[in-house]
Amino acid sequence: MAAKNQKPLGTGLGPHTTATEVMEGVRLDGKTAVVTGGYSGIGLETVKALVAAGAEVIAPARDKRKADEAFASAGLAIATLEMDLANLTSVFEAAAEIGDSHNSVDFLFNNAGVMACPEQRVGPGWEFQFAVNHIGHFVFTRELMPYLLNGEGARVVTTSSVGHKRSRIRWDDIHFEKEPYDKWLAYAQSKTANALFALELNNRRDRDGVKSFSVHPGPVLTPIMRHITDDELIAMGWKQPNGDLTEEAHRFVKSPLTGAATLLWAATSPLLENRGGEYCEDCDIAAMSTPEAPRWVNVAEWAVNDDDAKRLWAMTEEMVLAAEA
Repeated sequence: MAAKNQKPLGTGLGPHTTATEVMEGVRLDGKTAVVTGGYSGIGLETVKALVAAGAEVIAPARDKRKADEAFASAGLAIATLEMDLANLTSVFEAAAEIGDSHNSVDFLFNNAGVMACPEQRVGPGWEFQFAVNHIGHFVFTRELMPYLLNGEGARVVTTSSVGHKRSRIRWDDIHFEKEPYDKWLAYAQSKTANALFALELNNRRDRDGVKSFSVHPGPVLTPIMRHITDDELIAMGWKQPNGDLTEEAHRFVKSPLTGAATLLWAATSPLLENRGGEYCEDCDIAAMSTPEAPRWVNVAEWAVNDDDAKRLWAMTEEMVLAAEA
């Protein structure tokens, strides 16, 4: 069903639209938004725009001190709390802390993540990128669901990436237990998982008034890229040997302000009131990818497949149950 709905709406917005432009005229007074990864990069610009629109923002962070300092530097008074997405006990505690002080949540931005990092294992041996980018947010969303259901038309926005086009879900070896670890395939798989999670969440909760979308914010040079070397950026076509951006990169690389725009559009646009589960980019619904499509846009079929979304949900539940046992 989602693949059939993956058709751009023709919003008139685009890759250069800023968060400020998306939120022009939008008021969120009395609304509560939870933003993971909210103290840097596109997360910080998302938080700024939400606060400017009148929303109360809660920002869970692995390093609460660093988050507090970042928000103070930006002149923002944001409620922070500790949450390590790689540690399910920490995720449970953070969700419970939010529930202790709030009866409802109107927006959840599953935005935190890691990218192309060295091999690490967490929990019962889970691959780190899959655990942080997908499993942690899966559990966090599940624990916040009672409060999202109490919100008025709550929306969940999960940050995916066009990087998903490198890999579908590795069903027989999700945690790289059989084959050598590849940081780019691991990242791509986790971003496919983000899109499938958003789709199945919407399939399960849309009838209850909770809508869900995944978003490719666009290529943005932020701290999430700290594990990528200049040589890799040169090989990827982002940088020249002298360190400057390539001509192609100048066309597609976004600032954090433009990168945050699609997250905010997915959370607030009235154009999406009768939709849900779609993968969005450039402040619109993304088109399905074709062999001729540029590498930086569109969505692969395997990231918007209902059967795969249901299968991943079931497998993730099994992983979490096994870890809790």
